[in-house]
Amino acid sequence: MAFFDEFKKFIARGNVLQLAVGVVIGASFGKITTALTESVIMPTIGWLFGSVDFSNWFIRLGPIPASYDGSRTSYVELKEAGVAMIGYGDLLTQVVNFLILAFALFLLVKAVNRALDAIERDEKEAAGNVDGSDTPVDPQLDVLRDIRAELKELRAAQAS
Repeated sequence: MAFFDEFKKFIARGNVLQLAVGVVIGASFGKITTALTESVIMPTIGWLFGSVDFSNWFIRLGPIPASYDGSRTSYVELKEAGVAMIGYGDLLTQVVNFLILAFALFLLVKAVNRALDAIERDEKEAAGNVDGSDTPVDPQLDVLRDIRAELKELRAAQAS
């Protein structure tokens, strides 16, 4: 029984639940980027470059079976027929998916970092650190800086 109690305690921890939520959201986001790439971006690129269908870009490595009567340019049909091929069009699509996902995550992390920096800056300003430094601001330091500045001015006046 202690094993199951320990397991329930482990699962109930916030980090495990947050990780599970992150995985589910990430999988859903991956499907969105795949749909965006396959349904919008790649057809647009194909339209711009002359009706190119990236899914049918492949290199045939093996012979086509004699009994095959389908299209000789369809990657999916040839693959189903058991023809050995390298589908670099599919690879290209997956690379575009990855770049879109990586760029979206970059923008998200950048926005979160900017928000966290703004919160940290606001906290420092509320604590009296107008310059954003980690050192506390002491009014006596301001007086000492003023005295030092006046002494420099007196020395400069005496030297001339």
